[in-house]
Amino acid sequence: MRLLLAILMMAAAASAGAQLYRWTDDKGKVHFSDSPPPPGARDVRKKGIPVQVSPAPAATPGVPFAVQQAMKDFPVTLYSTPGCEACDLARKLLNARGVPFKEVSVSTEKDIADLKSAVGSNSVPSMLVGAGVVMGFEEGAYQRALDHAGYPKTGVVPPRAQPEPSAGEPKPEEKKAAAPKPAAKKNPYYSPDR
Repeated sequence: MRLLLAILMMAAAASAGAQLYRWTDDKGKVHFSDSPPPPGARDVRKKGIPVQVSPAPAATPGVPFAVQQAMKDFPVTLYSTPGCEACDLARKLLNARGVPFKEVSVSTEKDIADLKSAVGSNSVPSMLVGAGVVMGFEEGAYQRALDHAGYPKTGVVPPRAQPEPSAGEPKPEEKKAAAPKPAAKKNPYYSPDR
């Protein structure tokens, strides 16, 4: 609500001063200015300048603007494995700092290949912050990467409680592959012997 009010006030202020004057002086020279012409001016024409106000970006409810901007420019992805103590520490740091992140649990050969492609190694935990990579877990390195990306420091935004991904839960593409095929209807007149 405040943002909308601020935009409307800026648009009103901009349009109030957005006048263009065209006038001719006593020597016949044509002038254009945003201030009113002198008293002896001839052929005075006053036009409004169209003011274009860019729409405000769509806000994500409950997420501060600084975090939204950092998420847009430097999304965070954490690669982890189930039962990894360093991965738990990395997740805890991200949650304490209030950083929204995507977590990829590396548990299959395809996941390992994706991890190597993304970070250049099969080391977990690994964190991507935009195009930057932090391998392993060293708190100072994680903090510096998040500071550089513009994420607020710990305590500025509310902490998150994103849990570790479930180890036994198949990924959406695995669910499709593992879905049983519908049983074919049996034809009483069909015999495989024929």
